[in-house]
Amino acid sequence: MSRRRQVYEGKAKVLYEGPEPGTLIQYFKDDATAFNNKKHAVITGKGVLNNRISEYLMMRLAEIGVPTHFVRRLNMREQLIKEVDIIPVEVVVRNVAAGSLSQRFGLEEGTALPRSIVEYYYKNDQLGDPLISEEHITAFGWASYQELDEILNMTLRVNDFLSGLFLGVGLKLVDLKLEFGRLWEDEDMRIVLADEISPDNCRLWDVRTNERLDKDRFRRDLGNVQEGYAEIARRLGILPEAGPRDLKGPETLQ
Repeated sequence: MSRRRQVYEGKAKVLYEGPEPGTLIQYFKDDATAFNNKKHAVITGKGVLNNRISEYLMMRLAEIGVPTHFVRRLNMREQLIKEVDIIPVEVVVRNVAAGSLSQRFGLEEGTALPRSIVEYYYKNDQLGDPLISEEHITAFGWASYQELDEILNMTLRVNDFLSGLFLGVGLKLVDLKLEFGRLWEDEDMRIVLADEISPDNCRLWDVRTNERLDKDRFRRDLGNVQEGYAEIARRLGILPEAGPRDLKGPETLQ
């Protein structure tokens, strides 16, 4: 990795220059952070699991026509992606009351919402990713009205599809965070789903017991973080029998 040019490093991933123009290599770290990076730990195997889970979900979404930046998985920790201009807006879909929504409105966690609620947050760690409105997004030029409509429609479609997919393996999609980017190809631009979809940015509870299998295990010191992520991978049918280990060479390829 030292011979590759690093383009960006975030809290959970590193981006390197890709093998071809317009591509990047996305490396998944084992780092876990919460509360705007005030809490930090290293969870062995988390990056491997997130890489596999995100790969699977991105591929399933592509099958129903959702455009994404994902190209293919390279190995247990890396995937090839298309380079996009990230829109600095985090889109959160909430299906069940949990987290900050419960705190802001005094709702008991687990309360079913009358319908899915979409919220927008300005992607800025220094400001704590503040809650924003559509007016903020268009007024400050982060996205146009047309782009925002496209993002909203894609968000609802992703949420609907993943809710059904997870329900089929006994998981409740409580909420999820999505990011989008502008992909330029031959002078044409389109909005695509970017970043990742994993237990780092989805709340996933067991349908029967409401056991939390996502990043809340880390946020709330519930323990067994890696085991929760591994259980999600097992239910999706993508976890190697040997568990989330780093394999070498062709053994990692599908």
